[in-house]
Amino acid sequence: MKTYFRLLSFAKPIEKFAIPYVIATLLSILFGTLNLALLSPLFETLLNKNGAKTESLTDKAASAFNILGTFRKFVNDSILLNGPDKTLQYVCIVIVISVLLSNLFRYISQRYMEDLRVHTLLNFRKRVFDNVMNLHVGFFNNERKGDIISKVASDVQVVQFTVTNTLQVVFKEPVTLIVYIVLLFNISAKLTFFSLLVIPISAFIISKIVKRLKQQAKESHESFAKMIGFLDESLSGIKIIKAFNASERVKNKFNQENIFYSNLMRKMVRRQQLGSPVSEFLGVLMISIIVWYGGTLILHQDKTALTASDFIAYIAIFSQVMRPAKALTDSFSGIHSGIAAGERVLELIDTKPELINKADAENLGSFGKALVFENVAFSYGDKQVLKSINLNIEKGQTVALVGPSGGGKSTLMDLIPRFHDPKSGTIKIDGHDYRDLTVESIRSQMGTVNQESFLFNDSIFNNIAFGKPEASEEEVIAAAKIANAHEFILNTEEGYQTFVGDRGNRLSGGQRQRVCIARAVLANPPIMLLDEATSALDTESEKLVQDALNNLMKNRTSIVIAHRLSTIQHADKIVVIDKGQVIETGNHQELMSQNGLYKRLIDMQAFND
Repeated sequence: MKTYFRLLSFAKPIEKFAIPYVIATLLSILFGTLNLALLSPLFETLLNKNGAKTESLTDKAASAFNILGTFRKFVNDSILLNGPDKTLQYVCIVIVISVLLSNLFRYISQRYMEDLRVHTLLNFRKRVFDNVMNLHVGFFNNERKGDIISKVASDVQVVQFTVTNTLQVVFKEPVTLIVYIVLLFNISAKLTFFSLLVIPISAFIISKIVKRLKQQAKESHESFAKMIGFLDESLSGIKIIKAFNASERVKNKFNQENIFYSNLMRKMVRRQQLGSPVSEFLGVLMISIIVWYGGTLILHQDKTALTASDFIAYIAIFSQVMRPAKALTDSFSGIHSGIAAGERVLELIDTKPELINKADAENLGSFGKALVFENVAFSYGDKQVLKSINLNIEKGQTVALVGPSGGGKSTLMDLIPRFHDPKSGTIKIDGHDYRDLTVESIRSQMGTVNQESFLFNDSIFNNIAFGKPEASEEEVIAAAKIANAHEFILNTEEGYQTFVGDRGNRLSGGQRQRVCIARAVLANPPIMLLDEATSALDTESEKLVQDALNNLMKNRTSIVIAHRLSTIQHADKIVVIDKGQVIETGNHQELMSQNGLYKRLIDMQAFND
């Protein structure tokens, strides 16, 4: 229940929807009950052939809750005054009005409940997505993308239906049940006590049926998340799959998970569906017993206990009692699936970002002096990646990070925009410790161009303006010209309004990279981070991109990871990193004269070329 009430908190302000819903539901139940209460006077009118006043146990009751007695008095008075024909017309008119009002208020209550459902889904999905976007970069290296997508899309949907449906059932059905039972007691207390035995028996049997639903529901959500993840991987790697003739193997792998998920869902649905016929059978069984018991009272002419018209109305009302009772039992089977999905989503919501701003964190105004690493160390779990890094990057310098693959260059680069915090040591910018500054103000001083040229499924214009949404068309074009992208953009179908497709797959690698560079140019940050921005390009594209990068780095502080060492020989400082440590530092001539790792790397590339 703790999980359920926490999920319910996402419906706030719940009173905005709950109060009108409660009022409309109560009126719907009131007029719905009135429809059934009018059955006895209706039958009384039909059975009364000579217009004589009839009496029953309900006539003698003086209670304000004696609904049947009140209507019977009205019917008897009308029969004596207007005759059975006119009275029958009056009763039918009242029934029609009652049914109309009952359905009108039921519609209003359903509208408010649907508004609450949409409101809950909106809040829930927003909270989940907001938290996902706030999580640190390292979180996404350890989690399957499909699992996150499943939680944000599918699990949230299951939760919101369960929360609102259960809320609806928990209020509406018990109130309906209570009103029906009060009405039944008005007709015959003895018969009602006897008939209520079916409810605890039904509840006990249903609880046994749905006992394992929660565990199965949790397994089904996890299996669905695996399928979504596998689908995402397959679509992203479709060229690799085709190239290695792995289509059949991939299809079989997906199909195995699909079969597992389908079998699990089949078992769950069978359990859920079993609850409904069992409760219905128990209801029909009890009605049959009541028909037998009540019928004996009438056959033995015990009219002080029950009249024929009252008994017919009693059977009609009791048949309706099973509907809210059945809805309650069905909701117990549905809530297990919702709670299981809710626990998965809450787990994602409860994941706290490792990087949060201190309460008294300051905003970094602008970059003016230097970026300094002091004895910085970093590790992924038990694996140490960086050790005692000491590095000074002055404003206006171009600093290149080089070294063998896996040496820690990209990890060091990730520390600069504070995607991670070092395990020990400090990083300072203009003398300020990173931990004393807001993450947003640090990143606002930096622009990034990665090896993977990622574009959003939007127009070229919006991709370039991503870091500066308010940019004018002139500013975007100017940035594209600096990035050597303007010419090819004009040759596309719709120029700057051309959509680039998923991940920019409608453009070539060089074109994508130049759009990414234009995006960084437009943001105009004082510090540029370039992570092997030309490594995946052909020679012609590399030259165009390298020219664009040279334009980008003018009058800026640049930190570059280079795949081809020939592109960074002009750098002010070259830092050679191997096995997480700075091995050598200096410019190209100094490092070549040291005859160390840098010279060996240069010689290897020259030999390969």
